[in-house]
Amino acid sequence: MDGDGVEAATTAAWMERHRQMYERATRHPFTVSIRDGTVDMSAFKRWLSQDYIFVREFVAFIASVLLKCCKQAESSDMEIILGGVASISDELSWFKNEATKWGVDLASVSPLESNSEYCRFLQSFTEPEISYVVAVTTFWIIETVYQDSFGFCIEEGNKTPPELLGTCQRWGSPEFKQYCKSLQRIVDRCLAKAPADVVKSAEEAFTRVLQLEVGFWEMSSSQS
Repeated sequence: MDGDGVEAATTAAWMERHRQMYERATRHPFTVSIRDGTVDMSAFKRWLSQDYIFVREFVAFIASVLLKCCKQAESSDMEIILGGVASISDELSWFKNEATKWGVDLASVSPLESNSEYCRFLQSFTEPEISYVVAVTTFWIIETVYQDSFGFCIEEGNKTPPELLGTCQRWGSPEFKQYCKSLQRIVDRCLAKAPADVVKSAEEAFTRVLQLEVGFWEMSSSQS
C-alpha cells in the first residue's frame, strides 16, 4: 500500500477524531497573533527562551527515537530521522543568534512548569519498553504541530511582523512540510503493521502531544 492509500487512514482518522484538539494546538491565539501582527513581543521572547530549553531536551528524545529505529525499523526510516538530527545543531545555533538579537540571556532562563512537564514526557521515551512505533508517532506530531502553526503565519494574507518572518519560515517552509509528510508516511506504515495495543498507545501519545503543545503556547502567552 502506498502512503496515500489505506495505510494513511490511521493518522488521517486521528486528525479527524481529535480535530478540535489539533486545531487548538495549531491555531492557538499565540501563533495566530503572530500571523495577525498583534503578538506581544515579550511573549515571543518568552517562547524563544523556553523553546531553546525544549530543543536541548528534544536532542536526547530524537536520539532515543533513532536508537529504537536502529533496532526495529527499515534503513530508509533511519535516513529520514537522521535528517532531523542533522538539523538540530543548526537549530540550536539559530536560537542562540535570535536570543542575541532580541536581548534574551539564555544562560539565565529556567524552564517554566509547562515546559518542564513537556520535557519530562520526552525523557520517558528513553525507557526501552516504549516501542519505536509510539516514539516515531510522537516525533511526527511534535514536528507537524510546529509546521502547521508557523506555516499558517506565512500563508497568503498574513500580517506577520517582518522581524518574525524568519522564525515562521524556519518551520513553515515547504521543505519542512515535506519532511513532516515523510515522517507521517513512516508512522502510517508502522501503525498498519502494529498490534492493537501499540496503536492505542500511539494514539494516546498523539493526543498527549497536542495537550502539551497547547500548554506550551499558553505558557508563552502568560507566565501564570
